[in-house]
Amino acid sequence: MSSKPNHSAFAVPRPRRTLAFRLSAAYSLAGLMLVILATASLYIVLRTELDRSTELFLADKLHVLRSMLRERPDDEDGLREEIELESAARRYQQFYIRLLDEHGVPIMTTPGMAEQLDLAQLASRTHDRFESSIAMAGEHGRPFRVTSATVAVGTPQTHSNTVQIAIDVSQEEELLARYRMWFWGILLATAVLFPLVGYRIARHGIRPVEEIAATARRITSTNLRERIESEGYPSELASLAGTFNEMLGRLEESFESISRFTADIAHDLRTPVNNIRGEAEVALARPRTADEYRDVLESSLEEAVRLSELIGDLLFLARAESPLTELHRENVNIGELLTTVRDYYEASATDAGISLVFNNGTEPLNADLDRSLMLRAVSNLVSNAIAHTPPGGTVTLAATHENAAIRIEVSDSGVGIPAEALPKVFDRFFRVDPSRSKTSGNTGLGLAIVQSILALHGGSAEIISQLSRGTRVTLHMPALLTR
Repeated sequence: MSSKPNHSAFAVPRPRRTLAFRLSAAYSLAGLMLVILATASLYIVLRTELDRSTELFLADKLHVLRSMLRERPDDEDGLREEIELESAARRYQQFYIRLLDEHGVPIMTTPGMAEQLDLAQLASRTHDRFESSIAMAGEHGRPFRVTSATVAVGTPQTHSNTVQIAIDVSQEEELLARYRMWFWGILLATAVLFPLVGYRIARHGIRPVEEIAATARRITSTNLRERIESEGYPSELASLAGTFNEMLGRLEESFESISRFTADIAHDLRTPVNNIRGEAEVALARPRTADEYRDVLESSLEEAVRLSELIGDLLFLARAESPLTELHRENVNIGELLTTVRDYYEASATDAGISLVFNNGTEPLNADLDRSLMLRAVSNLVSNAIAHTPPGGTVTLAATHENAAIRIEVSDSGVGIPAEALPKVFDRFFRVDPSRSKTSGNTGLGLAIVQSILALHGGSAEIISQLSRGTRVTLHMPALLTR
């Protein structure tokens, strides 16, 4: 069995044309079109004006002869001067006139007219085109414009004569020929110069782009401090360079955040693992009693639970940031959800000597949201509030609606957060008091998880706090309400 060769596998990719080539080609074509349009327009105007001048000259001669024959039909000297002598005195743009009587017999003729023109052809071509000029070639190939007209003789009119006029337009044709020669010369020069000039202009114009590309090539994951110096750039490219620098700043911040995040993960994972390992090594160093082994196992279990919770939180954050994450929305009664959280933490709050209060509104408040995720977000806030509120304090839950949004608040009368720490409390692994966090097992991921859950719902979280006066966290949920 034979198979046809796959010609596409041997196809050579066409080289991509550079931006400088495309710009210079566009400049050249635009310039050539402009030159062609300008010179062609000038040529048309010149030819039109020359033709108009010739037509006016012929009309003027006809008018003069018509006036003389009508008003002074017996003035043969005047007619002879106008017909025979004036043309002979002209060196350039000579004209010829022939006056015929009503029977077609020549009365007067400019000397040399018969040598320059075929008079029979002149009569036949102008026979039915009175007072309308036409082009005609002379006996020696010289170009002429010819016309004829019937003029009345005497006042009142006694009879009619015919006037035939021919004017030599070879000077005009030579002028147009020289113009066409200059036109083709200019066109050839522009066809050579425009690509060269256009290429230089294009290269100069894209130099900032090449500098931006060179800067981008120098940027790596370990070299994000590089920036584009946009001094002297055009406004469009300066704006592009500024946007590029802003992007680099965001990337640098993100890489630094990832580096800190990786270091924090390594530290928080290493601590429970080292604790488990140390306790196991101590337990195996010598024989132990059953109770001692039990204490070791219980301590290891606590560390394992802490490690499992940390890994679970990290996995949740990773899933929350995935664009493929979907919410399982359902109609949830906000009052019942907050009551569930209060009931769950009521015993812990009582043991800590803290009052846990839920200010329920008079009207039921429902919304479409992911119940399990919202439970987790509110639980994290309540857990934090209880952990940072001294005995005798109060933790309050409340929910209200504003337009088409839900507002959930968790406030406490605890120790508060320093003002300089507030912008960072939603960062991962951030702890206001690291020493206390080590003993309490706080990983610094609680508020980061809350913010991720709110982001999934299209909402936001904000925090207000004062030292020794307490903290209030507000969740804004842009969910449609159902009363």
